[in-house]
Amino acid sequence: MSPDDLQFLDIGSGAESRRIALKTREGLAPVVIWLGGFRSDMEASKAQAIYAWAAAQGRAFVRFDYSGHGVSGGRFADGTISRWLEEALAVILAHGGDAPVLVGSSMGGWISLLAARALKSKGNLLSGLVLIAPATDFTQALMWPAFPEAVRRQIVEQGSWNLPSAYSDDPTPITLGLIEDGRKNLLLDGPPLVLGCPVHILQGMKDPDVPWRHALRLVEHLPGDEVVTTLVNDGDHRLSRPQDIERLVAAVEGITQS
Repeated sequence: MSPDDLQFLDIGSGAESRRIALKTREGLAPVVIWLGGFRSDMEASKAQAIYAWAAAQGRAFVRFDYSGHGVSGGRFADGTISRWLEEALAVILAHGGDAPVLVGSSMGGWISLLAARALKSKGNLLSGLVLIAPATDFTQALMWPAFPEAVRRQIVEQGSWNLPSAYSDDPTPITLGLIEDGRKNLLLDGPPLVLGCPVHILQGMKDPDVPWRHALRLVEHLPGDEVVTTLVNDGDHRLSRPQDIERLVAAVEGITQS
């Protein structure tokens, strides 16, 4: 099977059943696993760049689409942080080997942190985390307070609202289920996180979606781990320019060799 061949992992049963699409590349440990952002997919430019680096280095690499994203099954509107976390954990346990490296972008940063905490509680450690503009707690800390009262009322009373997207012609459905489930997965107002692995955060200071000070809140919440933070003074949310990709690849390479 070539690295470009789609594989599938069936998760859940009955009404909760969905088929998760993924691609794997065999190679050196630790395995690097890509966790994408909200409405992104495994063919995004940063995931492709890390795949190219992994291929050149002979490094094992895994990327996947959450349900309702990319070529995975399920509806995006049914998605929640808990649901996507369940899928991420299933992929990590099935294909991550011993002590993988998680690379999480935006929402994938939040899910990476949740996954790291869940894995550590069961004695499964990681080699490290690389987080790009980590949108920790974004449904409650960044999204909900920014909505006008009329929008919040519509979500509560009608169950959803379509958010215009700066990255797509199609609006993004924001559901009451997503908001309520997000509140069950908050990290920054809870006890400090002790993940037992190094963390490297890359954050643009001109990010309109995840303010750089939000990333620093996360740093303060990781007092027991080795944390490196790279602030890019002219960087946006995507951090997909050539110089940003270079920083990302260097961060991933550094974690794999630490």
